[in-house]
Amino acid sequence: MNDISNVSSILDLQGYDLPPGTVIPAFIFATLGYIFIVFCNLLLLSTILLNKSLHEPMHILLLNLPINDLIGSTALFPHIIKELLWDTRTIPFSTCVTQAFFIHIYITGAVFILTAMAYDRYVAICRPMRYNTIMNNSHLMKIISYFWVTNILMIAVLFILLLRLPRCRSLLTHTYCDHPSLLQLICVNTTINNIYGLMTVAVCQTLSVSLILFTYIQILIACFRNKRSDTRSKALQTCATHLIVFITFECLGLFTIISYRLTDISPHFRRFCGVIAMIVPPTLNPLVYGLKTKEIRIKAFKFLQEKINPLNKINVLFL
Repeated sequence: MNDISNVSSILDLQGYDLPPGTVIPAFIFATLGYIFIVFCNLLLLSTILLNKSLHEPMHILLLNLPINDLIGSTALFPHIIKELLWDTRTIPFSTCVTQAFFIHIYITGAVFILTAMAYDRYVAICRPMRYNTIMNNSHLMKIISYFWVTNILMIAVLFILLLRLPRCRSLLTHTYCDHPSLLQLICVNTTINNIYGLMTVAVCQTLSVSLILFTYIQILIACFRNKRSDTRSKALQTCATHLIVFITFECLGLFTIISYRLTDISPHFRRFCGVIAMIVPPTLNPLVYGLKTKEIRIKAFKFLQEKINPLNKINVLFL
């Protein structure tokens, strides 16, 4: 049996094992990718916050998506950039737990936010006459508070159950910290942790997928009953945008979960799945909602022009 008392507070991570000639390009790509994600999500966030015309229930719910994406990408990217730049394959246990906590906040938060947005679209399209009554400010704040508080409590319990157990290993089988990797460091019985983890995943996925399927079936029925082609087209376009984001997130998450369960799978493929699942949604979400939503696209371009024009005037003064 491994000696628990001699376990270091510093954990060893599986590196990316990149060929020497690809390290610098990978570092540049990761840095630019993080800058791009931060810029796009902050632009979406600023556009909604600074334009009162966008202070509608749909856009206020959407406001939570870039906040959540920034939490997830910031929990991951600085670690990747540091590892690529200095080839550091160690991380303090406390830092690892913090990173894993916020990564799981991001994952669960994305599911809750997308589900809430699907409910909003259902009310808007299927109950248009009652939309302002149902999605009033009070109800909207209750929805937002519910999914954030539930998210934080669920993940907090998950990690409290983890931290109560002694570790006997210090080698993580992943390139970044998450709950399954940390659980593999435990050498005592983890049945309670496994049951709670599987239960939360099952409940969240069952409720979210069921609610989204129900809402979109009802939306499709309402759209095809609507005789106005322009209204039907706009509704379907809005729903298609949401479905693209949700299906992409679910598929990437499913691949990651399967990669953990298959012991014969290549470790490089497992690492690739884990990183891609954390990179694609925060990159895709602001592009999809920013470019596909006309109101946001117009306001975002106007916001950029207002920020760029003063800089051009300053440059002219110094020329």
